[in-house]
Amino acid sequence: MKRLAVLVGATIATAVLPIHAGASSATMVRGGGAGTFGTDLDGDGDIDGSRFGLGVAILGGGSAGGHFLCLMAGDSDILGLPVMSVSGRVTQGTLGAGGSATFGGTATVNLGNGVAYRGVPFRVEVTAGGPGSGTIQLTVIGAFDGVPGDTVSGNGNYDLPVETVSRGQIAIAAS
Repeated sequence: MKRLAVLVGATIATAVLPIHAGASSATMVRGGGAGTFGTDLDGDGDIDGSRFGLGVAILGGGSAGGHFLCLMAGDSDILGLPVMSVSGRVTQGTLGAGGSATFGGTATVNLGNGVAYRGVPFRVEVTAGGPGSGTIQLTVIGAFDGVPGDTVSGNGNYDLPVETVSRGQIAIAAS
């Protein structure tokens, strides 16, 4: 049991170390809440949106570490699915102009119907702000092209439209 605790501790330290190494030059992108697309993406009569959570350290040179979660859950369906989630490990990121950031990595996409895809590349673009001003846009790369809600059909990706924060916030700040 003691060996297991040491191994788990060492694994956690190794996983966290790259995120905090050089933290003085890192830019933290953090947030959580709910967003709205402001429209009915799948024609079911509901205005669609998601819940999101993110904790990302952009380290410079295109590298980053952290985690991203987008969840379309239970209280409304999207694309005929009562639950759908994209949960991913962030490995790359850059800062943009005007309080924006782009980051990505690989995710598990769970369709909530017993089907889950692992190792799916994703990209997220965010702008800092709270309700009515912060934004988030998710692209699932190499999958789901052309299904309802895809804004750029034919490119091989699932490009969701920009979502506006309706509850919560997104913050981008140097640490």
